[in-house]
Amino acid sequence: MEFRQLGRTDIKVTSICLGTMTWGEQNTEKQAHEQLDYAIERGINFIDTAEMYPVPANPKTQGRTESYIGTWIASRKNRDKYILASKVTGRAAIHWARDKEDQTRHTPAQIDEAVEKSLRRLQTDYIDLYQLHWPDRDMPGFGFHSYQDYDESDMTPLEDILGALNRHIEKGNIRHLGISNETPWGAMKFIQLAEKNNWPRMVSNQCVYNLIARRFDYGLAEVAMREQIGLLAYSPLGMGVLTGKYDDGEKPKGSRGSLFSDFMGGYWTAEDAWRDCNRTAIALGLTPTQFALKFVESREFLTSNIIGATSMAQLKENIDAHHITWTDEMEKEAHRLHKTYRCPVGR
Repeated sequence: MEFRQLGRTDIKVTSICLGTMTWGEQNTEKQAHEQLDYAIERGINFIDTAEMYPVPANPKTQGRTESYIGTWIASRKNRDKYILASKVTGRAAIHWARDKEDQTRHTPAQIDEAVEKSLRRLQTDYIDLYQLHWPDRDMPGFGFHSYQDYDESDMTPLEDILGALNRHIEKGNIRHLGISNETPWGAMKFIQLAEKNNWPRMVSNQCVYNLIARRFDYGLAEVAMREQIGLLAYSPLGMGVLTGKYDDGEKPKGSRGSLFSDFMGGYWTAEDAWRDCNRTAIALGLTPTQFALKFVESREFLTSNIIGATSMAQLKENIDAHHITWTDEMEKEAHRLHKTYRCPVGR
């Protein structure tokens, strides 16, 4: 298992991170615990969750994922053996996550509420990495191809956000901070404010990244390299289309594509691209899963690759896929695919 530095901290995390967003919707508590035990056994020391999980967002299930992790933490009593990450929900009409608000925002009061609730559900005294799930700004954070400006006065000032998070670090509730689905401008502004106020720097940026969703390359990759705000890549398998399971035109029972087809976003319209990726993998002597996951892990700006699974067989395959060697031939084919299709999934 490869270990990589988390930002400018003294923490080293495994290049594979266990994602949890299906727990409580597609996975039971028992299955969640089984996945956690297996991941730790395999040497993974990094677990990622969020207050809004499982997905899709639902008032009946919100927070259930953290609660499943919390019962595991309480029963295993090995809190010092792994790095635990969670997230505060960005600007959205997810009113059920708050006691008195009609939408989630990154105001200091809402951050305070979110941190305290996550700590209770997780049954822990601290969260190692606390991330802003997506910006508070009224801008399209997912699924857009062109920029549209927003009302700058209708946003929580970034200084207020970082100040509130810093107070939780001072209290010991949080160890380090990260951003997620953030822009180059947002990342650099948080760095500027941290230096100005002598506050903690952001150490990571969790964004979608895979063979057909490479927008991170266009601006954030340089920020990651120069400022040590490494990528935590989610959806490395493109919501499953890069595993080959949809290649025959069917949607397997129980798959995300069959259960939550609308949640797949632009992946359905990128069919030519992901079919080419999967054919290329086979021509290289790999499975589509191996090609997709190892591609992400091979990026020099990557800190950790977040894998998620709904079955133990999938989890084992995903972990094992990282153990192949990335070759010049594989890199050449990944580059060809990018030149051919660019970034067909605008996330």
